[in-house]
Amino acid sequence: MNKITFMDTVLDIGTMTETVANIQSRINRKTFTQHVVVNVAKLVHMKDDKALSESVQACDIINIDGMGVVWGARFCGHHVPERVTGVDLFHQLLAMSAREQFPVFLLGATNDIVEKTANIVQLANPSLQIAGFHHGYFWDDEQAVVAKIKASGARLLFVAITSPKKENFINKWRDQLGVDFVMGVGGTFDVVAGKVRRAPVWMQNAGLEWFYRVLQEPGRMWKRYLITNSKFAYLLVKERFKGQNS
Repeated sequence: MNKITFMDTVLDIGTMTETVANIQSRINRKTFTQHVVVNVAKLVHMKDDKALSESVQACDIINIDGMGVVWGARFCGHHVPERVTGVDLFHQLLAMSAREQFPVFLLGATNDIVEKTANIVQLANPSLQIAGFHHGYFWDDEQAVVAKIKASGARLLFVAITSPKKENFINKWRDQLGVDFVMGVGGTFDVVAGKVRRAPVWMQNAGLEWFYRVLQEPGRMWKRYLITNSKFAYLLVKERFKGQNS
């Protein structure tokens, strides 16, 4: 797939269809793939969090999740056909795994949420092989969870843990997981299980998912997004001038 360098990060800019096909091909070849999606917040945090930056940069495929990053990259002269959101890619990969008979493992969220997510995706994809699932509160014994994943025979692993924990966990244990593909999916299980509502499609397309989250949790989110978006605007101006001067 085509790549660009934006804010010192190499990003894959394939479409959703191209991304799924690429991942399927790599799994068929048993080529280990560490995958991540980035949004405005993650790019901003990577500037100050060395471990997060190293974990993201170590990934084999880095897709653009947020519309803010799509618009920012276009503003700096890059051709980005579309974004590849983590939650939509998750569903596409489950459908592909069901067709190809690739077993999957679900890791993250609470016991109730991950079990509910497993049941829901199984109903949506009857031929899907769920090799196992486990909650995301295992930090006192990571090795045991890694061993469970490896013993399950899963080919794909989806990690629904908050950033930067999921990126650092994946990067730390990538060689011991025994899977061909691993992807951090953040709060996707909460969305699938119905605990969290996703923004309406028109807000997604307008790049207003962050505003929808603020409306849902104003006390916790307004300051976070104000600071993050302001930092991103500053970094974007620097990126634009850097491109003009190169």
